[in-house]
Amino acid sequence: MILVLLIVTVIVFLMMRLLPGDPILMYLTSSDLEEITQEQVDIIRHDLGLDRPLFVQYIDWIGSVATGDLGTSIIHRGKVVDDIKRRLPITLHLGGLAFIISIVVGIPMGVIAAVRRGTWLDNVLTSLGNLGITIPVFWLGILLIYAFGLKLDWLPVFGYTSPFKDFWANTQQIIMPVFCLAVPAIASAVRLTRSSMLEVMRQDYVRTAWSKGLSERVVIMRHALKNGLIPVVTLKGMTLAAIVGGSVLVETVFSIPGMGRLAVEGLFSQDYAVVQSVILVAGTIILATNLLIDLSYGWLDPRIQYG
Repeated sequence: MILVLLIVTVIVFLMMRLLPGDPILMYLTSSDLEEITQEQVDIIRHDLGLDRPLFVQYIDWIGSVATGDLGTSIIHRGKVVDDIKRRLPITLHLGGLAFIISIVVGIPMGVIAAVRRGTWLDNVLTSLGNLGITIPVFWLGILLIYAFGLKLDWLPVFGYTSPFKDFWANTQQIIMPVFCLAVPAIASAVRLTRSSMLEVMRQDYVRTAWSKGLSERVVIMRHALKNGLIPVVTLKGMTLAAIVGGSVLVETVFSIPGMGRLAVEGLFSQDYAVVQSVILVAGTIILATNLLIDLSYGWLDPRIQYG
């Protein structure tokens, strides 16, 4: 995890500095650009530490991160960690709900499609899964805004209110964003759960359970589902990464002040510290989740041992 995270930080650090343009020009207003001299620009660049070699800048940033300091924003000169503290709970709220919904809805749908293979129900669920995995989340968000926000006027089309401040307003505001994030995750869960369950159902131990006269519920829940979930659990780790990535588009479409929108704002303004810190935090969350998923294999399949 640590090695992967370091590689990610190096890639993001270099890519941000290879972007065309100068963040100093983003920092200055148009009136400042007319009055300021090149010497004053160089002084600002020195104060921000942008005139030092890239290797020195990277080491200084990693050293600050190790102490809990994610740096200072080039644009608004505030601590990046304060921005993340405000916005991370919003992204976790939306992404967490979408993640839970994808498990609660997607896995049962996949199991039903596998058990009822070849029936109209299997065809419907499979078709919905194929459709859901191909829909771009930003396009779906725009359609939802047009239909339920502008035409029907049922739901607000932008903004975010804390559930601790106004639970009902928060519920209305997050329905469409969470739906956009959950649809691809549900679709992928349906497809993989179905294929995994079909493979498990052909195993000898499952046929033995059927021959014993056990009920369908016992065969599915006790013998087939646990082993069939191993590939699905792996998929959920990748799904979390997709949800975190999708939050960039969804939060931008619905004007939600989360981590995704913070990353977009930082990218457009070439605010190095903001983009680097957002990706670092997102990468840490994804890697930690993947570690938990790897450890869960031993519980799902006792034959897996960690030596």
